Amino acid sequence: MSLSAFEPKVLAFLCNWCSYAGADLAGVSRFQYPPTIRVLRTMCSGRVDPLYLTEALRSGFDGVFVFG
Repeated sequence: MSLSAFEPKVLAFLCNWCSYAGADLAGVSRFQYPPTIRVLRTMCSGRVDPLYLTEALRSGFDGVFVFG
């Protein structure tokens, strides 16, 4: 696989009160993001346990974002 064909699988933890609202607005505005990005809404990004991040990487994701 060439580097230009690499499409990373990314898991994004989004805070319900901040970043998820922005992602929701992008969806309402019909913006699209790559299908390799999976979004999980959390009530607070500060409550995302570091174990979740390592488990996501162990289960096959190439990257993990935590947005507050």
